[in-house]
Amino acid sequence: MKNVVDKSPVQAETIPLFIGGQLVRSESTRTGQVTNPATGKVIRYVPMANAADINAAVSAGQKALHGWRATPALRRARVIQKFLTLLQANVNGVARLISEEHGKTLGDAIGSVERGIEVVEFACGIPHLLKGEYSENVGAGVDCYTLRQPVGVCAGITPFNFPAMVPLWMFPVAIACGNTFVLKPSEKVPSASMKLAELFQQAGLPDGVLNVVHGDKEAVDAIIAHPGIAALSFVGSTPIAKYIYETGAKNGKRVQALGGAKNHAVVLPDADLDFTADALIGAGYGSAGERCMAVSAVVAVGAIADPLVAKLKAKAEAIKVGPGDAVGVDMGPLITSAHRDRVKSYIDAGEKEGAKLVKDGRRCTVPEYENGFYLGTTLFDQVTPQMTIYKDEIFGPVLVLLRVQTLSDAINLINSNAYANGTAIFTRSGSVARRFQNEVNVGMVGINVPIPVPMAFYSFGGWKNSLFGDLHMYGTEGVKFYTRTKTITGRWPDSGTVAAGLNMPTL
Repeated sequence: MKNVVDKSPVQAETIPLFIGGQLVRSESTRTGQVTNPATGKVIRYVPMANAADINAAVSAGQKALHGWRATPALRRARVIQKFLTLLQANVNGVARLISEEHGKTLGDAIGSVERGIEVVEFACGIPHLLKGEYSENVGAGVDCYTLRQPVGVCAGITPFNFPAMVPLWMFPVAIACGNTFVLKPSEKVPSASMKLAELFQQAGLPDGVLNVVHGDKEAVDAIIAHPGIAALSFVGSTPIAKYIYETGAKNGKRVQALGGAKNHAVVLPDADLDFTADALIGAGYGSAGERCMAVSAVVAVGAIADPLVAKLKAKAEAIKVGPGDAVGVDMGPLITSAHRDRVKSYIDAGEKEGAKLVKDGRRCTVPEYENGFYLGTTLFDQVTPQMTIYKDEIFGPVLVLLRVQTLSDAINLINSNAYANGTAIFTRSGSVARRFQNEVNVGMVGINVPIPVPMAFYSFGGWKNSLFGDLHMYGTEGVKFYTRTKTITGRWPDSGTVAAGLNMPTL
């Protein structure tokens, strides 16, 4: 990146903003702390951008928009391809930043970066993806065709749990379509987004096409209200997603707002027990459960329940908890001490409400890392739909198991839940799987796949309270979200052609 420009130098420990191709100091006097969850130590400070900062970022995007939009799609794709190459060469470096600020294991962080890279690979095909439709001679000498054009300056507000992957779901597709972008990453994990912006600039992206601002609700509200932002993407909790969708739409923006989840995994009696248990352990406790697609509710059908609980308990007890960059560690800490305490309170509530606590993670300690935000794996059995640990999204390493008698019971349970992000079924029966995928009211379904996050050439998004908006993220629906369709109907009349009269034209 270019040198910091401002009235006064940016302190070494404070992360700057990235606006108009330059590292700049925030106009705000407020800062937040970036903490290493493994140690509990403050490692950086981050500015809390205000309306002036957001306006500067949007202005930079508006200034760059005309030239970038006019750049042929093939040339835009070549910049994306160079960005892809740089990303692939810097996977480990980006992952280390994620592990340091989020706490997840290095291997998990690497995997999340690679899943984000898949979207960049998809965006390299933008010349083909932007092709419109053409119909010749829809009327006498009249042709009709469509164009896909960028919407303008777009913005993305991304969560703490995937500091690189979720931003990569958004801005590469938006920018490939000819838009410019303002990214507001979580203030808890700002460094990965700054690294992505640096790599994109090295790839030849013009100044102002991608801008990065940091901050909290003040920055978010300034983005929602700014008249220069045409489209807004968000991933986070359901209450905030609903707020952003309603407020953004009220302000005339196109909005996709992905919210929370309570993802169920249904286990049939014919399922491969060892395979299923391994899959559920990874899906429930990976990234300390801080995934919107984590399996947090296991639905055991019939006689599979007792042996499944025994398997899950044994495997949960074998998980090694520690700092994410340490060799042999399976699960890192939670993002903050406040979030760890919140997850602990759910374990307290589950115990109080009568669920059977099979494995208790509240007393987890990691030698030499006593100030880290650690919580061990927790497993509940005999949970009911009325319990708080079932109804709420806990977003931590807490797996709950409910028991039902039939597949119909399982489907009804899932369809009654307010969330509908992802679900999975474990079975050897193709007919059962086909029935499940057809009858369950959930946006993403896995069949013997615990976390069914689609590949980049499909699209990611849930139903009900897990998504507010009409279009899912990345894939072909992402291209639709970041473009507007323009339909042209035209003729080239000869000198003797009679013009239409006062009646409604019928071609």
